[in-house]
Amino acid sequence: MADALFGAVGREANFCWQDREIRFDSNLTDVGPRQGEELISVLDAVEDTKGNNGDAGELRITNLRLVWVSKKNRRTNISIGYNCVTSVTMRSATSRINGATQSLYVLTKYHNQRFEFIFTAPSDSSDMLFGSVQGVFRAYENSRLYRDLKLRGALIIERELKLLPLEQTYSRVNGVWSLMAEQGNLGTFFISNVRVVWYANLVEGFNVSIPYLQIRSVKIRDSKFGQALVIETSPASGGYILGFKVDPRETLEYVYKEISSLWQVYTANPVFGVEYRPDESGMAAPGGLMIAPSEQDIEIVEPPDRGDALAQYYADATKGVDRDPVYCAELGLAVEQLKEGLTIEQLWSVL
Repeated sequence: MADALFGAVGREANFCWQDREIRFDSNLTDVGPRQGEELISVLDAVEDTKGNNGDAGELRITNLRLVWVSKKNRRTNISIGYNCVTSVTMRSATSRINGATQSLYVLTKYHNQRFEFIFTAPSDSSDMLFGSVQGVFRAYENSRLYRDLKLRGALIIERELKLLPLEQTYSRVNGVWSLMAEQGNLGTFFISNVRVVWYANLVEGFNVSIPYLQIRSVKIRDSKFGQALVIETSPASGGYILGFKVDPRETLEYVYKEISSLWQVYTANPVFGVEYRPDESGMAAPGGLMIAPSEQDIEIVEPPDRGDALAQYYADATKGVDRDPVYCAELGLAVEQLKEGLTIEQLWSVL
């Protein structure tokens, strides 16, 4: 857990962790953008109200994550991948810098732990903060096919691939047998700039979309059906080994070379598919918004000991694992046992 939160080791070179992990106090290289990561918005004088109340910093909104960096010490930072985010809301909070104001609440789940982050900006920037984060997060959620392996999705309409906004098809290969079942299924390959898609000719809903981002290897191997194209996916996508029979041999080699080449091109310059553009008011609308940094006279408050950095962000700081279920007479349902001093009525009052 600590390795994941403070910087993992032993990762594959092309593994994209930025949108899938939460990290604290990373080195400056990890805080900086990776290939394909775009800086969408920068907000100055934003406080990490929960973990560093009174410490102003810079909040960077990219197409993959939120990054908060303390102005006092740049090694005090947080990276929050959008894949870990469960909700983004605006609620009241008390800040040492801005007093009682509206703050951005970001609820997350990572490695079966729930974390809560509260970011507070000056009152004249709070709406912009919420609008930008919510808009980018929505754009991330709506573009998962660029990044996630998908089985049996709504990918095909009348034997044609439903193209994504930034997608371009390079090849369509007929007569491709999927070897995922014992008997095999005859289908069609679509090879594009962001993924490989196969679907069964008889049942369009039986299909698979394999983004290049999730491919671990592409090889030609021997199988009981003869030589086959084998695509291995990353552990993050389930670690599948998908086999496809392509005839004749010349077509198999052509498909192998094309997928390998496009995969290498994608790895060098990934397309994550998160498009965000501000509307006329500069508020949330699905990409590029830059807020000029502003200087603010603030009192620097010595931050608490970072040795307990994780505990400060737990949505329930006393909780490590799920509690046993108990019957709740008020709801007529089995619910997780509440911590001492908390009632169902108090939970509903939050809403």
